[in-house]
Amino acid sequence: MARPSCLETRTEIISFGKQALLSSGQKLARSGFDIWRRRHAVVAVMVASVLLPIEASAAGWLSDMFKGSSKDSKSPKHHVASRKPAASRKLHTVKSAALGPAKQNALKPTASICDPKKFKIVLDVGHTAESEGATSARNVPEFAFNLRLAQRIEAKLKAEGFAGTRLLVTEGKARPSLVKRVTAANDLNAGLFLSIHHDSVPNKFLEDWEFEGKKSHFSDRFSGYSVFVSRDNPDFKTSLAFAELLAKEMKAQGLQYAQQYTQAIMGHYQHPLLNKETGVYSYDQLVVLRTTRMPAVLMEAGSIINRDEELKMESPERQDIVSGAVAAAAKEFCRPEAASVHPDGAATAPARIPSGNEH
Repeated sequence: MARPSCLETRTEIISFGKQALLSSGQKLARSGFDIWRRRHAVVAVMVASVLLPIEASAAGWLSDMFKGSSKDSKSPKHHVASRKPAASRKLHTVKSAALGPAKQNALKPTASICDPKKFKIVLDVGHTAESEGATSARNVPEFAFNLRLAQRIEAKLKAEGFAGTRLLVTEGKARPSLVKRVTAANDLNAGLFLSIHHDSVPNKFLEDWEFEGKKSHFSDRFSGYSVFVSRDNPDFKTSLAFAELLAKEMKAQGLQYAQQYTQAIMGHYQHPLLNKETGVYSYDQLVVLRTTRMPAVLMEAGSIINRDEELKMESPERQDIVSGAVAAAAKEFCRPEAASVHPDGAATAPARIPSGNEH
């Protein structure tokens, strides 16, 4: 181998001017009355500060729940959520408890909420024509596999109502192209970023053979798809939610995930397995996963260095299976009945400076 328009809240700040000092000739009764009046004014302001912003605070809470904000990420290094006032946090807790178990489950960030017609999905074609990625067992560049499958997925998503799907094809050398694709995705204000790749193996596992008279390399030792997320993504929770849906759909189609990334023999390509049932891994250093301002997922559709799986990945039948899995995951991820809450899937998390390893 080598993804929502938010509700905005407004807090009104009430300021008071300095009160004039009492003159020495005023009566003590007058002074006492003014002190009583000021105390009651302070009480009134305190009551107003609790009661008046309730709707705005509730709106902010709903926005956080639906968006799957990055403030719940386990990565303290890139924690970007701002600290909320104590009173606001108490209000959110009370509101959540008041919903009851059934409604709380409905608001769990296991899926984003959006209108499919407006929800923008960026399909990133992994690698470029200048930097083609891995080479298959039959000497076909990975970029060709990625582009063909991404086009098939784009057509399937649009047929399922995701009219805002965008195919992202980047030019240039490997590292400069990473900045270009992240910038393009962020500029599109997309709600989901999915990078399409096909897998290979470290060079130490390659074996020699000839195909059509040309020297080539293969490794039939490993096969299968895999799905990656970065815990440093500003919306890791939602990234993981879509990754889980996608991996489950791939498995439901009878596909097996690549298990080698858990093994020590993979060296620095070894990655933590977040779900041993479906094949979701974390790959925190990937530029396209950690620096995009929206939920981001990278999918290795299958191994093209495995001779048998390469033939399967070339077939329209396998491409239909994979594109169908992506579309089914997107439909589950995006609930049209709640479109009034997240109309277009715009993301609001702050940008990051691209860094780390990528393909």
